[in-house]
Amino acid sequence: MRPFALMFAALTILAGAGQAQAQFFDSRGYQSEPPSFFGGGGASPIPRTTVNYPTNYAPGTIVVNTAERRLYLVMANGQALRYGIGVGRDGFRWGGVHRISAKKEWPSWTPPSDMLRRRPDLPRHMAGGIENPLGARAMYLGSTLYRIHGSNEPETIGQAVSSGCFRMTNEDVKDLYDRVSVGATVVVKN
Repeated sequence: MRPFALMFAALTILAGAGQAQAQFFDSRGYQSEPPSFFGGGGASPIPRTTVNYPTNYAPGTIVVNTAERRLYLVMANGQALRYGIGVGRDGFRWGGVHRISAKKEWPSWTPPSDMLRRRPDLPRHMAGGIENPLGARAMYLGSTLYRIHGSNEPETIGQAVSSGCFRMTNEDVKDLYDRVSVGATVVVKN
């Protein structure tokens, strides 16, 4: 009981300090999420689940269904892992077939010029980390500006809120990131 009490006291002091901000780093020195002592912490409002998914797509293919606001990772035996996602808002939805061209952990973010014209208040560049809107992982789609990426706003999962990228909770994007490789096919159905 004593270690818990000490941990709780430390967290209370940090929270009460107002100006103090705890930073957490993984074994490689990259900024990571704080440990989740009390559960929750950004769980998806749409739980990841295995579903029946008969298809002709090969296992390892990612199918994004923007109308459903779901992403499917095709598995063997007519099944898929289904994830909740945030999709492009009206005017920013698109479809097509691409391949994952790169994968990055805690990616930095440079808003494209079109986005900066719409939102001049945005930073010109953000280093990777817990405050970065790309979240914990990003998978880049071909030579497009679009990505499948994490989010520090789990409440946006299941919503049409992005400028064309596909958002997942950090927990879900880490799971998908570990399951797919550069070169994997991504089918986006609008």
